[in-house]
Amino acid sequence: LTYYPLFYIFKYRRKVVAGNLRNAFPERSAGELLAIEKRFYRHLTDVMFETIKSYSISEKELLKRLAFKGTELVDKYYEEGKNVIFCTGHYCNWEMIALGLGLKNRSQMVVIYKPISNKLFENWFTRLRTRFGAIFVPMRQTLRALSEFKERAAFCFACDQSPVKEEAKYFVNFLKQPTAALLGIEKVARRTNYPVFYFKTTRVRRGYYTAECIPLAMEPATTAPFEITNLHLAILEETINKEPAYWLWSHNRWKHKPLN
Repeated sequence: LTYYPLFYIFKYRRKVVAGNLRNAFPERSAGELLAIEKRFYRHLTDVMFETIKSYSISEKELLKRLAFKGTELVDKYYEEGKNVIFCTGHYCNWEMIALGLGLKNRSQMVVIYKPISNKLFENWFTRLRTRFGAIFVPMRQTLRALSEFKERAAFCFACDQSPVKEEAKYFVNFLKQPTAALLGIEKVARRTNYPVFYFKTTRVRRGYYTAECIPLAMEPATTAPFEITNLHLAILEETINKEPAYWLWSHNRWKHKPLN
């Protein structure tokens, strides 16, 4: 019942969530969509409480709740002194995954992110996210970060954020609709030739998650245009279709439309 106020009283972004679900799953009945919507709000409430708990959680307790799989190749690059690129979506509890990855991964975590406009929330989340040594860099300062961290760094990106209107130039069919893709991951990867890994997350039970490390491109400079973008969005889409309630449906990710 903890989701009750968010869903019934405050009705937090319910129109956005319901509209996104209808467009993503037009073949599903109204009853099925409502069931997914309610499960999403239950999960969102869990994420809120888990994130607050993460502010004081111990390293031991955090790693007990997270299982990372398939990171052997990442460890190999670390031993060789090389940089890597991580990407994932706003799926399951992305804040806990990022926090745990900063502990599990030996490389310096450099997270490229979009700052929150509310300064109070921005400061709170910054203190949380940097608890275990991660460095957060605003998107506009990406080039500076690339020049500063030359070895044993993991540059981390969220792959499902909406680009600004001026950069909404490449659209992919994602969840049955034209979706403006954020090309930052691909641009950085092809420019630096840093290997790209996607972390596919799964909810085990409340407060417990797994993150599987999937190699996407080991030689990004040799990939075709948009290949890396298509790859990481395809994995995320497959994950969402399997368990839709655990994606962040409350954001308007389809505000940009293709010109043609």
